[in-house]
Amino acid sequence: MTDVHTPEIRSLNMSHIRSKDTKPELAVRKFLFLKGLRYRVHKKNLPGTPDIVLLKYKTIIFVHGCFWHGHDGCHYSVIPETRTEWWKKKIERTKQLDFQNKNKLEKEGWRVITIFECDLKGNKINNTFENLLGMITR
Repeated sequence: MTDVHTPEIRSLNMSHIRSKDTKPELAVRKFLFLKGLRYRVHKKNLPGTPDIVLLKYKTIIFVHGCFWHGHDGCHYSVIPETRTEWWKKKIERTKQLDFQNKNKLEKEGWRVITIFECDLKGNKINNTFENLLGMITR
């Protein structure tokens, strides 16, 4: 199957996808703030530039897009039919970097929590937030 958009339109669409302050990330930040937890965002001096850093709890939260981070078994993580090999390599490299950054952070004594966007949809969101709060405060 070929792409339904011209290369120019596809490029424009892709350029509008954010890497920071995404809807899932903002939802997690709002939840944490409402629970009285204070945090820093996008700390460049830490491996992987974490989305959310809770200094008091020595905890880091990454909020990943299922497609971009290759969430295994998720229906949002489907390799496009055009340029398939390129996408496979790109997503696999992202997964490797995620793994490396998590290991580096854990060696520095950080607790690392990863939330995927699908965990913040529909009836999963309340359970995700409840579990998140428990992981942070334990």
